[in-house]
Amino acid sequence: MPETAAEAIASTGNAVELLRNAQSRPTIFPVTPEFTNWRSEQLSWRQSVALLDQSHHMTDLFISGPDALRLLRDTGVNSFESFDVDKAKQFIAVNHEGYLIGDAILFHLEEDLFDLVGWFMVLDWVQYIGETGDYDVTFERDANSLMREPGAAPKLYRYELQGPNALALMEKLTRAPVPQTKFFHMAKFTIDGVEVRSLRHGMAGQPGFELFGPGDQGEQIRDAIIAAGAEFDLVLVGAKAYSSANLESAWVPSPLPAIFTGEGTAEYLRWLPANRLGSLAGSFTSDDIEHYYLTPYDLGYGRSVAFDHDFIGRAALEKHAATNQLTKVTLVWNPEDLAAAQRSLYEPGIPAKYIEFPKARYGVYQVDRVLADGIAVGISHDAGYITGEQVFASLASLDAAHAEPGTEVVVVWGEEPNSTKPAVEPHRQIDIRATVYPAPYSSFARENYRKN
Repeated sequence: MPETAAEAIASTGNAVELLRNAQSRPTIFPVTPEFTNWRSEQLSWRQSVALLDQSHHMTDLFISGPDALRLLRDTGVNSFESFDVDKAKQFIAVNHEGYLIGDAILFHLEEDLFDLVGWFMVLDWVQYIGETGDYDVTFERDANSLMREPGAAPKLYRYELQGPNALALMEKLTRAPVPQTKFFHMAKFTIDGVEVRSLRHGMAGQPGFELFGPGDQGEQIRDAIIAAGAEFDLVLVGAKAYSSANLESAWVPSPLPAIFTGEGTAEYLRWLPANRLGSLAGSFTSDDIEHYYLTPYDLGYGRSVAFDHDFIGRAALEKHAATNQLTKVTLVWNPEDLAAAQRSLYEPGIPAKYIEFPKARYGVYQVDRVLADGIAVGISHDAGYITGEQVFASLASLDAAHAEPGTEVVVVWGEEPNSTKPAVEPHRQIDIRATVYPAPYSSFARENYRKN
C-alpha cells in the first residue's frame, strides 16, 4: 500500500518539517521547455498569438452522477445559480474553518457531468468528500503526464490560443465568424472536420480561447492550428514561458492547502497519498502549519464567495469576511538588489539563493517574508520575470496598511536554515527591496481580463 499523508507526517513529527525538506523536485510542466526562447515566447501573447499546450501539466477530475452538482455546491464557495451546461468557473474550496484548500477550473460539460481541472490539492479534497459522504457520484481521474502511467495519452487535449491575433486565427481555423461568447462560457467549433469545444477567456488581458477534445484528436488539431497560424505570427510557447504566465494575470497557482489541522482533516490525511502533499519553500518559517493558511480574501477571491448556499466552512468564512484581510498586490523587485544577488554567485563566500528565470519558485508552495521597517507585513508568493514589462515581480498578500501602490517593502529571499530539498543549494538569506503595485501589474490586464 502506498504511504499515506498521515503516515508521512507521523514519521517526521511535524507537517512543516516534512514539507520544508520534501525530497521531491519542483513541479515542472512536462512539455518542451523552450521552442525558441522564453523571452520571445512571453511576448507572443501580447504581440501576436501564442499556442500553449495544457494537455500534460494539469489533472482532470471528471465528476458524474445525479449528486454531482450537490457535491460541488457543498464543497465550493461559489454560487451555482444558473451554472448551466457550457459554462465554466474558477471553483474555490475551503476547509471547515474557512481557510483555503485551493482552486481549479470547473467545466459543466453535460447534464450531471463536470470536469474539475487544475492542481491536485482541491481535486483531492472534492473527491474525498464525495467518496466518504452520502453522494451518488462517480469519479474518473486523469492525472497529469508526470503522474500518469508512462506512455499513456491524456484523456483530453487542451490548447490555449492567446493574444491579439487569436480571434483572426480562430476565424481562419473555423472558416466562419466566431460568435460572441461571454467570459468563461463555452462554444463548439469545427476545425479540420473535427468538432472542438472552446472556453472563452484571456491571459494578461488579451483575447483567448481554450480548445479541448478527445486526446486522440489532439495531434490533428495542433497540426491544423500551426498550419493556419503562420500568417498570424503564431508562436509555440514552452514550459518556461508558460509557467510564468500567472504573474501577468495575478493568479497564485499553489497556496499551501489548509488540510493539516481542523475538523475532518485527520481522516482526510489517512486517505490522501503522501506523494500529493507537495513541498514548502521560502523565507517564512513557523513550526505551526496554521500560520501558512490563507483565506480566499487574502488572494483576492472575495468576488467569488457567495453565501447563497450552505457549504463546508460557510460559517467560519462569514467570520473571516468580517475581519481584516490581506490584500493581493504585485511587488516589483529592486533591480540593484537583484543584480547584487546574482553577482554574489561570482564573489567569495556563500552566495544568495539562486534566482531562476523566468520563474523563481523552488517548491510547490513558495512563501517568503515581506517586511516594512523590519516588521512582518505579509508574504510573497510566486516570483519571476515579465518580459513585456521588463520587471522582476512577485505576487504577494500584504496587510492593508502596506498594500497601497508605491509603498516600499523588503522581500527576504532564501532559507535560514537551508532546507534539504533537492532544489536548495547552500546559500545565505538576503533582503531585496520591492515596491507595491496593483495586481495584475499591467494596466491593460487589469482593465481587460474579464471583459465580455
